Amino acid sequence: MSLHLHTIAQLAEGLRARRFSSVELARACLARIAAHDKPLNAFLTVMEEEALAAARAADAAIAAGRAGPLTGIPLAHKDIFCTAGTRTTCGSRMLDNFVSPYDATVVERWKAAGTVLIGKTNMDEFAMGSSNETSYYGPVRNPWNRDCVPGGSSGGSAAAVAARLVPAASGTDTGGSIRQPAALVGITGLKPTYGRVSRYGMIAFASSLDQAGVLAQTAEDAALLLGAMAGFDPRDSTSVDEPVPDYVAALARPVRGLRIGLLKEFFDEGLEPRNARLVRDALEVFRRLGAETVEVSLPNLPLSVPTYYVVAPAECSSNLSRYDGVRFGYRAENPRDLLDLYKRSRGEGFGPEVKRRIMTGTYVLSAGYYDAYYLKAQKVRQLISEDFRRAFAQVDVLMGPTSPTPAFRIGAKVDDPITMYLNDIYTIGANLAGLPAISVPCGFVDELPVGLQIIGPFFSEARLLNAAHAFQKETQWHSRVPRGYE
Repeated sequence: MSLHLHTIAQLAEGLRARRFSSVELARACLARIAAHDKPLNAFLTVMEEEALAAARAADAAIAAGRAGPLTGIPLAHKDIFCTAGTRTTCGSRMLDNFVSPYDATVVERWKAAGTVLIGKTNMDEFAMGSSNETSYYGPVRNPWNRDCVPGGSSGGSAAAVAARLVPAASGTDTGGSIRQPAALVGITGLKPTYGRVSRYGMIAFASSLDQAGVLAQTAEDAALLLGAMAGFDPRDSTSVDEPVPDYVAALARPVRGLRIGLLKEFFDEGLEPRNARLVRDALEVFRRLGAETVEVSLPNLPLSVPTYYVVAPAECSSNLSRYDGVRFGYRAENPRDLLDLYKRSRGEGFGPEVKRRIMTGTYVLSAGYYDAYYLKAQKVRQLISEDFRRAFAQVDVLMGPTSPTPAFRIGAKVDDPITMYLNDIYTIGANLAGLPAISVPCGFVDELPVGLQIIGPFFSEARLLNAAHAFQKETQWHSRVPRGYE
């Protein structure tokens, strides 16, 4: 088997057995990127020299017997994570020239685990988008059909993993931005509990919703990576001081007796019928394994999209106010005065979707509208959280589709923001409630992947990974590779 088709678990075993070296692995990834990335546009920065230096250090650690489970494994980071000495753009002209002076905690922890950073991946500008079409550097394309989107905002990471350019990559999930692209490109995407993974050095979009996570081929790989990145960080005020379990050890538990809640609101008229059939087929796999399924209702869940698109823009309006052309980032040329500097730096530095959300957020926070919109949205958010709490008193996990349709064509929805926002209808609820969720591939519609979503209570990542792993042992959807990338 070619190295690019191996999972992280298989690569780690091969490195320990000395069947190949980390330098060989890094060179294989770099060669794949050189051969395949241009039409996909998944990478913004490729770090060849740094990657080979890190790979040589990993080989030395392996030879000295100091290797961990991830030592020598090549990975990529979404270009929203600050990386010392490397450009971190957030997919925006505003940060096109920004070189971070420090590493984000996620970068720091994967580096400490011995991984090899190959490069930084493309993304929707400031993580605002559901299709990876808002990037200043152009859209990312889906390796299953390059006329289609890969999902967003972590579309670059998702496309890179699906095309087997790298075995795994980091992502961020504010309203589904890990799970939705994972579903649309046929890989595994995990969004942990809010506070499980540090947000320090992760450039903020909506601070109460943003969460770092993993895009990988399998649940087993996601378990390995989450174990290295999770844990308390005193530099992040939202980080939770909760022990990190052994996620890999939990994979082997049987799922017999698992109580699965089928979300009534997920199987509505907006769901593509063929997607629905594949999700129901996936549920049959769990029943054969001894799990129980019951229908549950979250009556306030249909309000999640309007709630999110009040809360998230409000927080984005506040977070992005720091980009003023003065301290760092894009600066307009020859400003007439300070006001002109502010206006033109922001007007030229931000793209249309970011401007739309800043304006929306500023409006809902303004005098006279705060109570009518923002405060009401926060109350509805609490109602949605209570719905989830009541559901988890009856069941262990909730299951349903990740996305209402397979990947759509590039350009099909860019002129209709409301239709675009509805792509997140099944994923946003977990972010509003701060819950962990995972998407795994469960079939294909017209040669495009479909994802099954599993949502759990707070800090139940081990249970989600266990369920996803059990499903992947019974199916082979996760091992399929797009034609031309085998």
